[in-house]
Amino acid sequence: MTDKELADLIFPNIDKTIEDYEKMYPERELSEGAKVTRFAPSPTGFVHIGNFLAALTDFLIAKNSNGIFYLRNEDTDTKREVEEAVDKIMEVLEYSSIMPQEYEYKGEVKGNYGPYVQSERKEIYHAFIKHAIEIGRAYPCFCTASELEEMRKKQEAKKAMPGYYGAWAKCRDLTNEERAERVKNGEPFVIRFKSLGNPNRKIKYNDLVMGLIEFPENNNDMVIMKSNDLLPTYHFAHLVDDHLMRTTHVVRGQEWLPSVPLHVELFDAFGFKQPEYIHNSLLLKQDGDTRRKISKRKDPEALMSYYIEKGYPSISVIESLMTILNSNYEEWRENNPDASFLEFPFNPAKVGTTGALYDLEKLDNISKNIISKMTKEEVYEGLCEYAKQYDKDFYDLITANVDYTKSILNIEREQAKPRKDFAKYSDVKKSIWYMFDELYNPSEFEWMKITDKEEIKNILNTYMEKYYNEDDDKDTWFDKVKTLTDELGYATNMKEYKQNPDNYKGSVADISTVIRVGVTSCSQTPDLYYILKLLGKTRIMERINKL
Repeated sequence: MTDKELADLIFPNIDKTIEDYEKMYPERELSEGAKVTRFAPSPTGFVHIGNFLAALTDFLIAKNSNGIFYLRNEDTDTKREVEEAVDKIMEVLEYSSIMPQEYEYKGEVKGNYGPYVQSERKEIYHAFIKHAIEIGRAYPCFCTASELEEMRKKQEAKKAMPGYYGAWAKCRDLTNEERAERVKNGEPFVIRFKSLGNPNRKIKYNDLVMGLIEFPENNNDMVIMKSNDLLPTYHFAHLVDDHLMRTTHVVRGQEWLPSVPLHVELFDAFGFKQPEYIHNSLLLKQDGDTRRKISKRKDPEALMSYYIEKGYPSISVIESLMTILNSNYEEWRENNPDASFLEFPFNPAKVGTTGALYDLEKLDNISKNIISKMTKEEVYEGLCEYAKQYDKDFYDLITANVDYTKSILNIEREQAKPRKDFAKYSDVKKSIWYMFDELYNPSEFEWMKITDKEEIKNILNTYMEKYYNEDDDKDTWFDKVKTLTDELGYATNMKEYKQNPDNYKGSVADISTVIRVGVTSCSQTPDLYYILKLLGKTRIMERINKL
């Protein structure tokens, strides 16, 4: 029996050839130098921050070259597939505004190189696997799970290299007649790739991040089609999809480096041009005195859902990752404070080759700076979008008081050095709650130095009865606070107070703190003048009278 006859027996209904698919998916008509990248997550869990780093890299490469960035859902691992994972993938892409030009979602298909869901491409894979059998580079393997486990234990005992190769590959040298008989008898089988590699020989491979690397050749007859659902394994699907979709650059984590020899051999076996590889470094977390890989099990910040649920603007997460992608990004950002990150000349050669520390404190600092530069309208819009999903009561409150909320958000915003109170939208309510009577029910007051209740009431009542005027400008307002300070025996001159503290009951800072705490309950707030002006005299008096 010939290899072609065996292939026809295994795939009797596959009548298209790989030449047919070459015609169906021709080379893309793109400008010279344009690159084609793909974000290819597996819906076996929610999007990891490392996955998003890869997607960002893909996006940059395609965008900077006027190329194509597409989404491919790699759902061939049916046993581990998680319900709604695809929805979460799209949620992350929409949240970050890193949308692919080609994708398939809820029946909508954009692009001419689909299907973009691997489980819908089974017939295509079978045509390529059939071709591999026809040219003698693939064969059915009938080994059971128990036989493979027994083989693994023997290899372990003999300290042999693990895998299905050489003398260990018991189905490799079956005759086609033997194979055909077992297929006809209904024995379950997988399809394995027939490797011609020799681990004593080396391949040289140029990674765009790691540079020139040498690997032993692959000699493992890897499974390329599973028996239960007849879907391909990742390795074979990668070959077929990236070839037919005309992918030029593949971005993935360094954990995939060991698979390079297999992928090189697969592409060579079919005579296909191999895409360029970019292996990003792993993201690490500082854990005490050690650094370790960010873990989906241990670290909530490992999942992109964490940043969405906390209310980080997506550009903050992107900016924090850009500092990891290229070591010169921070210097570029300093010199181009108002430029889009897309204007940065991203270079894969400047991606770090060792694990990169991802620091939430650094993210917070970056995000505070970004939010501080937003207009009150931009912050309000982002806050509403966040609160609508995660705090409906607060959403109802701020949308019922639009101008008032914007005025609160604008305190110390439009100035040379704006305040940097918020790293994320979930911080806002915790920072401005006292401005809303509906939320104002403090359990404690941060009086600081002055704690005598009679003295506190005296300061507040004297101020409101004799000095506070809603129409005062800021300078007049503060002059009156200083007059109150002198009248009550406190120091207006801080230098003099520090030199002779026993001559005074306190300082103008203590007076200001009492007023601040009296109307907000907090000792640290934005500019007190604007807080009082927004609250208005009637509401201020209502709060003071309740003390």
